[in-house]
Amino acid sequence: MALHKKAQSTSGRPEGPYRAVEALDGLAHIAFEGKDTLDKLFDHAVQRFGKAPCLGTRDVLSEETETQPNGKVFKKLILGQYHWMSYEEVSQAASRFACGLAALGQQPKRTIAIFCETRAEWMISAQACFKHNFPMVTLYATLGEDAVAYGLNECEATHLITSVELMETKLKNILSKVPALTNVIYVDKKDVSVDGYPESLVIQSMQSVMDLGGKPENLNMEVERPVPSDLAIVMYTSGSTGAPKGVMIAHSNVISGMAGQCQRIPGLGPQDTYIGYLPLAHVLELTAEISCITHGCRVGYSSPQTLSDQSTKIKKGTKGDCTALQPTLMAAVPEVIDRLYKNVMSRVQEMNYVQRTLFKLGYDYKLEQLKLGSDTPICNTLLFKKVKALLGGGVRMMLCGGAPLSPSSQHFMNVCFCCPVLQGYGLTESCGAGTITEASDYTTKRVGAPLICCEIKLRDWAEGGYTSEDRPNPRGEIMVGGPNVTMGYYKNEQLNEDFLVDAAGQRWFCTGDIGEIHPDGSLQVVDRKKDLVKLQAGEYVSLGKVESVLKCCPLIDNICVYASSDQSYVICFVVPNKKQLEALAIKSGIEGELSDLCGHPKMEEEVLKAIKEVATTSKLQKFEIPAKVCLSSEPWTPETGLITDAFKLKRKELRQHYMSAIERMYGAK
Repeated sequence: MALHKKAQSTSGRPEGPYRAVEALDGLAHIAFEGKDTLDKLFDHAVQRFGKAPCLGTRDVLSEETETQPNGKVFKKLILGQYHWMSYEEVSQAASRFACGLAALGQQPKRTIAIFCETRAEWMISAQACFKHNFPMVTLYATLGEDAVAYGLNECEATHLITSVELMETKLKNILSKVPALTNVIYVDKKDVSVDGYPESLVIQSMQSVMDLGGKPENLNMEVERPVPSDLAIVMYTSGSTGAPKGVMIAHSNVISGMAGQCQRIPGLGPQDTYIGYLPLAHVLELTAEISCITHGCRVGYSSPQTLSDQSTKIKKGTKGDCTALQPTLMAAVPEVIDRLYKNVMSRVQEMNYVQRTLFKLGYDYKLEQLKLGSDTPICNTLLFKKVKALLGGGVRMMLCGGAPLSPSSQHFMNVCFCCPVLQGYGLTESCGAGTITEASDYTTKRVGAPLICCEIKLRDWAEGGYTSEDRPNPRGEIMVGGPNVTMGYYKNEQLNEDFLVDAAGQRWFCTGDIGEIHPDGSLQVVDRKKDLVKLQAGEYVSLGKVESVLKCCPLIDNICVYASSDQSYVICFVVPNKKQLEALAIKSGIEGELSDLCGHPKMEEEVLKAIKEVATTSKLQKFEIPAKVCLSSEPWTPETGLITDAFKLKRKELRQHYMSAIERMYGAK
């Protein structure tokens, strides 16, 4: 498929800056009919789509507990249909909540914290804060207690919006460490016991605050509306290293970033339904939802545990959220897509020979047709209809970000789910905006051209061996510049060195990621500065590159590659795929529970053999291939503190967690 020019260097030099061809005349600062703050943007949507459905939630009809063979108890849910709040109802709820918060003493331009799961009340709270110019501090629901206390103390918020579950499981334990907190508002529609909480802390429901705000004297109070340069959000990143960092995001930053993102999503409008299940405290999910609401889409809420009929919290035989909602749009991180890929491919392996052969022939044929720019309606109906139904059957487009997506997973989504996967690159510091591939681009490993709101340029990193003189394409540290680049880190001058302002007054962020610009102007992320380790003999190993290659191994659900600069070889920790490992154990004549298999030296040998096969096929250098492996029977989740909420590895925490295994694999005493 011939590739047309998507971006070009405005300086004529290989390092850039590169700009999308649609934006060669200038970057898009505002592209929403002059609506230059988030409150104006939402008011405009309410005027246009008033009585149309806006935010949807499913009722919990019943809860059951299910005991697994290993003794673990799982909570299973039976959920009803989605019920919807219209745009007007969401606007009224947000106005009353904002007025209620003001009546409780919340001041404009003073931070207010939200520590809550993704749900309709989260978005209503956000719109309330935007209306009254309360800068909203976002904290991931899965952050550890110390990180939550750190964020609350740094932002000095007096008011906190949360859920009953988080109050009971995390907040209660840290209240003595956050003396500035005076008001806690819980979003659930149920009564809560205040036993065990300090008497000085005012605890009340969101509904009671809305009732307070609905009183005439409060509803008609004078409101200080924000201006574009005002602080809208302090977004705490869960951070793969050290304490969480608060990124300061202005109203103008969010609107510029969204202008860029929306331009790459054709046909966005009231006919679309978006499923929201990623953390709203993550910039990808927040900007995706606000973009959808701006264009009149419905947003139905879900969670990773209730997404599909097979999800862990859905009772067998009942509907998951995708089946009930039938979304047309969704955002995902590679971890979610990789899971879907492995789930479907393991089912394909269980088919009989004829079925398996037919599936493979259809898969390969469709992949070739897609690369030529054609579709295959007959294959879609006969072979892929059931697979497509896993996500409701109606997904027309998916946006993937947060980490590189493997070519096999991307091809799988294009073929089996019959929808383009737009790969994006952006950071919290660039308001989630940077690059996005076009729907018609089926090439892999690339993240597209710069969005119309920003520019991309490369900075030489000679130490790592990346320069603009590299062949066949220029390479270097990726720098993002434009009106979407945020205001810096909250109360952290030292880290603000990563933000630069050029002679023209444009802000830039130095990402620490290494990129390569292709001849058509598309970006490929090839490395990360922090992931590069020099071995004893002087060879550089890119840990992230090795991990992305080895994740294709069917035996691996998750992997962390580790290297010490005083050693001559690489090692790795692996969370194995339970089904695949058990099948391998039977084949090897080994019996036992998953924990027994993971601790068995013979199983380590077999997994290492499979890893080496994938590594050799993928043409990894000999020094990049792990020489030893440690298997983990416990999955890595944000709750364990070993990965972030965006499913990125926390290398420091993983190193500490597996220190004894590292010493064993490196032969230390």
